[in-house]
This record gives sequence, C-alpha cells and structure tokens, in this order.
Amino acid sequence: MKEMLSGRIYATLREAILRGDFAPGDALKPQELAAAHGVSLAVVREALVRLVGDGLADRLTNRGFAVPARSDRRWQDIAEARRTVEPATLRLAIARGDLEWEARVRAAHHRLTRTPAYVSPESRQVSPEWSRAHHEFHRALLEGSGNAVLLETFDRLWLAGELARQWSTNRAPGRDYLTEHRQLEEAALARDPDLAAALLERHVSLTAENLL
Repeated sequence: MKEMLSGRIYATLREAILRGDFAPGDALKPQELAAAHGVSLAVVREALVRLVGDGLADRLTNRGFAVPARSDRRWQDIAEARRTVEPATLRLAIARGDLEWEARVRAAHHRLTRTPAYVSPESRQVSPEWSRAHHEFHRALLEGSGNAVLLETFDRLWLAGELARQWSTNRAPGRDYLTEHRQLEEAALARDPDLAAALLERHVSLTAENLL
C-alpha cells in the first residue's frame, strides 16, 4: 500500500515540477506536501528521494528538498556529456543501422511531427505526449548502433536533463524544432555521419544555451 501511494505521489510531483508549478530553487517541504496530498510524511519522503534520483529535485544538507536551480552547473555538464556520447552513438547507428532501423526512425519522426508540442495553443507548457515522442525519436536515431551500454547511457542522460529541456523550450518559443528534427532525420537516413553528428551536437547545445 505504501509503495502504491508513494508511486502516485511521485508521479503527481514529477508532473507538477515539469509543468512549472514550482519555480526553480523552490523548497519541496515534506510536511506541507504530505498535508496537501493526505498521505504520511514517509510516503512523501520516499517520492522525493525518487525525484532526486531523476534529477528533478535536490536533497539539501539539513534543509530538506528543493527544485534544482536553473543556473545549476549540472545542466551544462549533462549537455557536455550528451554532446560527447550521442553524436558518437549516432555515427555507429548510421554505419550499422539496417532497413528496420530506417523504418523506426521515419515512424518516430512522423509521430513527433504530428504530436502537438504544447497542451493548448495558448499554453507554453510542453505536452507529455510530445515529450514522449521527442524521446522516442532521439532514441530511435541511436538504436541502430546496437550498443546497449551506449543506449542505457543515453536514457540516463535524457532523464537527468528532462527538467532543463522543459525550461529551455519555455525560454525559446521561436526555436524551430520541426526543422532541427527534420534535418537530423534526413542526414541520418542519407547516411551522412559528419552532417548528422554536427546537427545533433548543435541541437543539444541550443538546449543548454537557452538556459544561460
């Protein structure tokens, strides 16, 4: 029962943080959250520890929990790691990927282009459906590498940077994601590793730059 409650509170808080209900640096007070959601302090603490593991919360010495700061160095470190890992993995995918890989990339890109980026035309809140399609497209690009360790590394880095991507999207409303993703798909399927790697590195860099 406790695990189910903790899972529910974790999902609720995760969505709230990504939606922007808490500002960067805001305290996440276990007592207040427990009272607001009608659960025990232990349930809330367990959920918050999971959020820390996801990179969506910080555990502060003697000060409880808080939403990470937008200026935190970690976002630039994550971007640097992604710029190192993902273009190299994409090069392997282009060299090794077969026709099934090409089909998965095309399908993932098609789904991404057909998924509304925001929850409504008036909102700057990124829709959960677009976030999932975005992850699926980027992962599909790399799956042709056939390297499970590199793909696991990508998944960890992607999850760790999810909050920064949400903030970056809100701070750069004029960014042309459609063109960036289309160019990535075209370069990968044209089997042009140099262009594809350069486009991917730039794509990742723009997300980090928009936080500065």
